[in-house]
This record gives sequence, C-alpha cells and structure tokens, in this order.
Amino acid sequence: MKPPMHVAKETDLAAIGFAVSPLQEQQQKTVGKLNELVNAMRSLSVIMETCTKCGICANQCHSYLGTDDFNNIPAARADLVRRIYKRYLTLRGKYLGSYVGAEEFDDQTLTKWLTYFYQCNECRRCARFCPFGIDTAEVTIAARHILSELGIMPKFMQGITANMIKSGNNMGIPKPAIIDCAEFMEEEIKEETGLDIKIPIDKPNSDVLYIPSSADFFTNIDTMIGAAKLFYKLGLNWTISSSILEAANFGLLFNLKVMSEHNDRMKEAALSLGAKLVIQGECGHGWRAAKMYSEGVNGPIPFEIIHILDFCALNLDNLQLRKLPLRVTLHDPCNYARAGEICEQPRQILRACVDEFVEMTPNRDENFCCGGGSGILMDEMMEIRMKLGKMKADQVKALGKIDYLAMPCSICKAQIPNVLSHYGIDIANMGGVMDLVGKAIVLNE
Repeated sequence: MKPPMHVAKETDLAAIGFAVSPLQEQQQKTVGKLNELVNAMRSLSVIMETCTKCGICANQCHSYLGTDDFNNIPAARADLVRRIYKRYLTLRGKYLGSYVGAEEFDDQTLTKWLTYFYQCNECRRCARFCPFGIDTAEVTIAARHILSELGIMPKFMQGITANMIKSGNNMGIPKPAIIDCAEFMEEEIKEETGLDIKIPIDKPNSDVLYIPSSADFFTNIDTMIGAAKLFYKLGLNWTISSSILEAANFGLLFNLKVMSEHNDRMKEAALSLGAKLVIQGECGHGWRAAKMYSEGVNGPIPFEIIHILDFCALNLDNLQLRKLPLRVTLHDPCNYARAGEICEQPRQILRACVDEFVEMTPNRDENFCCGGGSGILMDEMMEIRMKLGKMKADQVKALGKIDYLAMPCSICKAQIPNVLSHYGIDIANMGGVMDLVGKAIVLNE
C-alpha cells in the first residue's frame, strides 16, 4: 500500500530536530512510545479497552462516508493501534496473539498508520455519537505523534514546523513583510473609512496581544481588517507579535512536543509585551491547543486567553453594527463546536450583522467537518480531501442560494472553496465571521 502523501526527507527532518529511526528499532520504539502515551493519557487507555465495535460511528464519520473505505470507520481505524496495544501491552495479547485481535507491528502496519491516520480529520464527531464517548481523535493524535517520533511525517507538516521555527508563523513571512502587509491593510482601511486605524506590530506595554492566523496577512486580509476595526472601536491598547503571527498550532496535529513549543512561544511573546489578555484569531485547532493545552502542558500562564469570536460577542452591546443585505450561513469548525465552546457566539454576531441567517443541517456539535481539518491540506491529498468534504458539500447544497458562507477557521477557508467547486456549488462570497464584522461596523458616525 502506497502512502497518500510525500513523506519528509531525513535531511529536512534535521532542520526541525527530528531523525528517522533505523528499521530495526522502529518496533521497539513504537511500543515504548505507545506505552508512554497510554500511561500518560487516561482517555487513550480507556479507548484501548472500551470499544465494542457496535458500528454506530460508521454512519457519523464523513471520512468513511466519503471514501467507503473500511479502515476509515473510526472503530476500525482505532483498531490499527489497538491491535498493537493488545499484542505488546496486554498479557492476553502476548500469549493468545491473533485469537484476541493482537497483531505484530511491521511495515504493513506502519503504512496503514501513515495512510489512515492522515485520513482522519480529528473532528471528534465519532465521539459525539459514540454511546461510550470514545474519541478516535485521541487515537489519531497518539498515532501521528508516534510516527513523528520515528521520523515519519508528511513533508507538509515538516515544512510548516520549519517555517514556524524560522519566522514565527506557518507561512514563513519575515518581519519586514509582516510590517509591509500591516501598512497595506492600514491603507485599505483609510481608503474605505478615512480613519487612521493602525495594526501595530511588537508594540511594547500593550494590554492585549492578538494572535491571528498568518493567512490573515496573506490570503484572508478581510478577517484581519475586521479584527483591527473591532479593536479600534473598543479603544483597545493592542498589538501583534512578529514572533508568533500564528494562531494555528500544527504540533497538536502531529507531535505533542512541537505543540508545547508553540504554546511556549505564545507565553514568551505575551510576557515580553506586557499583555494581560491574549486574543486568539480564527483558527479551530489553534484555539483548542491554546485553550486546552496551554496550562495543562506548559504550566501556569499569567494572562487570560479568549477567542476573538467570544470577545466580539461579549462586546456586541458596545458596537454599532448595521445589517448587511445578505443571506448567510455558518460552517461550524469542528474544534469550536466539539472542543472549544465556540458555538453560539458566531451566531450572535452574524444575526447582528446580516438580514438573514440560516442554519445548515446538521449544525453546532453535530456539524460535518470540511474535510481539510487536522492539517491535511496537502496538494498531494487533494483527491482524498474532496471525498472527505462530500458531506459538507451536501449540507451547503441543501440550503439553495447563499450570499455568504461564514467559515471562521483558516483551514476551513482553504478547504471549503475547493470542495464546493469540485461538487459544482457556486457561492460568490466566503470568508470569516470577522470579515462581516468589519463590513458591518460603524466607525465614523
């Protein structure tokens, strides 16, 4: 079986502090790492012992529904790890082997892990419907972490990590270019409003550190402009840090130590600028990593963390918003609705900004993933990505004519337009929730 993406070369791995394990050591190292994770993550140990193979997760998983591949059923995918767990970490597996579902770790197992754990979007919809609450995303996180510790990861993940180390953001934007982009957006705002609204970079003694996605300085600038207008309207003393121009934290998606290093970078930036509040921008998994793992993994933080949509919703009474003549729907990013407690806030904001807001079906914590989540935006996975996005396309198509599709996550913004184009669905305008805030907010009256 051929893996569905290019794997990072050993010479590239060295640039981010990883190395490929020799073949003769891979089995031992895999078992050792799995044992560490099972002992450290209670959720993972429970998952290994609990699943009854009832099959309820099959019809709830967009990955299985889109690919019709047995190994993409969440229970079957988790079994790729469970068989190794049984073989090496349980007495019954050591003595009874395949009779109890245990299996040797070999090259074929390795290839299956690399294939199917990179067809799981870690969306956690399976956990929403599982009668035992089994969260296959935890298994995917564990398997990807083990693969990375063997020196096996997609070139895409390696490249993003290298950019983050070098420039403080996933796109590799250097500080002079960050400043140029900020000045360009300031000119755009001035041309539109006549106001000098600044996007400050590395401003000392700032009360608020805003961490956008780096894509907001490149492809999604209306999201950044919307945030800048909001902060101006509220009179905030805020800044952006060039050392962490990135809400996305790809470490959560392939290596837990890389995730921890990203959260440390956020902590150091906030402390150096004097910020007492960190506002995270529109990124689903980035919000989950910041909210759930900043203190749990890295220790106490001397500042508050809040999401931009939560912050905006809490301040709606302090804003003057005009209704835009649009029929708008909302895609719920998985890590907001099922892991980040950002569900009603974008709805409150949209209802304040537009004439007509309509819901997809299903929605909120039952919503389907866009198919690009968990960092599988690799071009070499485009065919698979379109299959994974089929359920999302069906949701949008069922709504009929839509003027604007709000998708407040950078990965969703990159994935969904491709999915809709692939399935022949035409929506003229798509973007973030903060894009609409920026267009609806009244600043000079």
